Amino acid sequence: MFKYSLDNKRYHTLNYFYRSKFNSKVFKVSLNAGFGCPNKVNGKGCIFCKNGSGNSYKNLSLVEQFDLVKIPLDKKWPSSKYIAYFQADTNTYESVDVLRENYESVLSLPNVVGIDIATRSDALSEEVLDYLSELNNRTFLTVEIGLQSSYDETLKLINRGHDVKNFEYAIKRLQERGIFTVVHIINGLPGETKDMMVNTVKYVNSLGIQGIKIHMLYVSKDTLLERLYESKPFHILTKDEYIDIVCEQLEYLKESVVVMRITGDPVKEDLIEPQWLLKKFVVLNDIDKEMKKRNIFQGDKSC
Repeated sequence: MFKYSLDNKRYHTLNYFYRSKFNSKVFKVSLNAGFGCPNKVNGKGCIFCKNGSGNSYKNLSLVEQFDLVKIPLDKKWPSSKYIAYFQADTNTYESVDVLRENYESVLSLPNVVGIDIATRSDALSEEVLDYLSELNNRTFLTVEIGLQSSYDETLKLINRGHDVKNFEYAIKRLQERGIFTVVHIINGLPGETKDMMVNTVKYVNSLGIQGIKIHMLYVSKDTLLERLYESKPFHILTKDEYIDIVCEQLEYLKESVVVMRITGDPVKEDLIEPQWLLKKFVVLNDIDKEMKKRNIFQGDKSC
């Protein structure tokens, strides 16, 4: 068994990490604070984005959103702990006073042991970073940053709104403050080869990050990516291709890095391609089978 897993996985699982850190079952509760996104203000947003990520409970307060998830879970796992996950859009895209009001409203709830903030590398002012440092000193803070690709030409194609240099500087500032940092990458972006996708993992290895989320690119209705796919069709990875790439990426990924996600979660009604992504647990199981078949573990090829 891999030393960073409790369930026969061959990579460093989030379940293992949370169990080891909190000695308890831990649930992440996705929240929507309605902060918006600077890339949508300054441009049209990333080409794959449809109304941001995360839940859509904008008409409910954060505490109400939290209780919708927490109350049923408490009945089944009364001793469980929770992490408030600010998932939708860019969750540092506000003044520190507004951020403080929102973050503190859920951090004060019973059994909340941490906060997870999804944001962008171009939305981290010095004032915000100072506040994040303060938070980091009194709770378990996670900051998630989207990179998607380590190639500037790809970032320009997907209208990411920043370059690799901007991303790297943001990661450096978070790491200097000792903040648990998670990077998002996407496999299957238009024009990228397997080597490019593996190189993106090698690149994030060099940054000293603590966690990673690996996504599969999918085409959703009513996105700029749909228009691109219709006008200039590009190759969508097959399930076997995706599994092959992920297995090699995991071999190069440092074993200390927590794999917080390893596939995507498209909305069935919006999904155009690939349809195989709807069978999430089949993909997860097939990754496990392929790693066992190859007799590989996370970090086997990391330096």
